[in-house]
Amino acid sequence: MANLGYYFRRFAHMDFSHLRDAIDVSHEKSGKSKPAIFFDMIGCLLRYGAGYYDYQIFALYDRTPQQRATYVTRGVSKKLNLFMNDVAYMHLFDNKDEFNKLFAKYIRRGWLVLAESSREDVRAFCQGKEEVFVKILDGECSHGCERIRIGDWPDFDALYQHIRDGGFGLLEDVVDQHPDVEALHPGSVNCLRIITMLGDDGEPHVMYVVQKMGMADSFVDCNCLFAPVDPETGKIRYPAHSGNTTKGIVYDEHPDTHVKIAGYQLPFVPEAAAMCLEAAKVVPQVRYVGWDVAISRDGPEFIEGNTYCAHDFWQLPPHTPDGIGMLPAIRKVVPSFRP
Repeated sequence: MANLGYYFRRFAHMDFSHLRDAIDVSHEKSGKSKPAIFFDMIGCLLRYGAGYYDYQIFALYDRTPQQRATYVTRGVSKKLNLFMNDVAYMHLFDNKDEFNKLFAKYIRRGWLVLAESSREDVRAFCQGKEEVFVKILDGECSHGCERIRIGDWPDFDALYQHIRDGGFGLLEDVVDQHPDVEALHPGSVNCLRIITMLGDDGEPHVMYVVQKMGMADSFVDCNCLFAPVDPETGKIRYPAHSGNTTKGIVYDEHPDTHVKIAGYQLPFVPEAAAMCLEAAKVVPQVRYVGWDVAISRDGPEFIEGNTYCAHDFWQLPPHTPDGIGMLPAIRKVVPSFRP
């Protein structure tokens, strides 16, 4: 049973409007009464560490106790991250300058750490380019990231002042994205998210691969669309799911480009998986990483590595027709983990 103190603290800070929404959605989809849904949610919280968000998005109202026990819920995810990753080493992934230096061999595009670069270094980097990326060093989910069109600025002085005033720490080239990946959604960097774990045997394992895709006018792929990928063939396995997992929207084709999602052939996926397996051994104190991998014309390259991976996107109903979550696969690789 989950730690009661932890869940009492969560209950004290609960957003009850979101709880009501989750009960309403679960009621509509299952046909069960709202009181029954509520008390079942409490049971899932205490037994499986599943909050109302997990209950809704994983359709736990339609799962047997045996199936429910296979899900990496929010409570299980928290324990997994603490078990797998040494916080003393997470800065090597969380700080983008440290990450780029440590994993430089896996990055094809050019980049500059602004604190270590002069004004003239920045001028030379931007010279002759149409666009660049600037990023704050500890941002996540695209926060603190801008795609800058050089021609939008009257001169270099104005551009340089914007970069300095914005508190950005990293300057990067735009990925020369492979045409087959660009076709999914032009204008955004459409990354693979590849989850690796170092097993109890010390060997790295690819646990899951998903293709992320931008939408509308987004220049990044965060919280837009995603679909699972076969790491051996590079084919997308299922239709895409909305990045906001509570919406539960499934897309057979991309709403902007109308590319058919399931069965779409992606380039360099086995190579990307092999790259992540190799990189997973660089910092063995961090055993659980979600790698964001761009696919350029010449092959895969890292965008970043995440030490705290979202637990929802790899267990959603449209992508798990057997109703089985990720915990059995994780326990096979890391049998010492006890949820």
